[in-house]
Amino acid sequence: MSSTDSGDETPLRILLVDDHPVVRRGLRAMFEDHGGMRVVGEAADGTQALQVLAGLLGPEGSGVDIVLMDLQMGAGMDGVAATERITAQPSAPPVLVLTTYDTDADILAAVEAGASGYMLKDAPPEELCHAVRAAARGETALAPHVAARLLGRLRTPGPALSPREVEILGLLARGLANRAIARELFISEATVKTHLVHVYDKLGVDSRTAAVSAALERGIIRSR
Repeated sequence: MSSTDSGDETPLRILLVDDHPVVRRGLRAMFEDHGGMRVVGEAADGTQALQVLAGLLGPEGSGVDIVLMDLQMGAGMDGVAATERITAQPSAPPVLVLTTYDTDADILAAVEAGASGYMLKDAPPEELCHAVRAAARGETALAPHVAARLLGRLRTPGPALSPREVEILGLLARGLANRAIARELFISEATVKTHLVHVYDKLGVDSRTAAVSAALERGIIRSR
């Protein structure tokens, strides 16, 4: 236990949001072993997180100092949507994303949704506990790798792809042809071709294969 922990008068109250019970159990044990932290609630997806949080923040609840949020949670509400809903509430606790995904698209979506920090699940326990405390104090807590990615984007932002263009890139990565993409998105094949022209121009490529490769390399889309 660190001196910071021993000086805390009350434990830091944490709400865990992750669809894997084993992960939640491991995190709960880690925080409780570390000292000065207590898991006061758990949720398996974004919808459940909102319900549990409402109870914890209600008149009979114990309160929450920090929400630890996964990003992808099966068929339920994902972490980005849940983060956006939580941070939009008055006097809401900070949200710290804890995930295995570190693509630019995931990081930017979480930050834009209002997350106070972004950590990866392979972070050492001390580093994660430090990030949780920092986020609970209202500070920004970013994994070193994530901070480097964001700084790189600020230094060389380049033309931003639109959400539709990213969506089309994801379908390209799945091997869909233009006609299939058009059916999937309920748009015309000509519109797909127009989007692809813009994608090629922004990524500085001249083919479908090169576009997918560049998007994967830059973290715009995830490999499946």
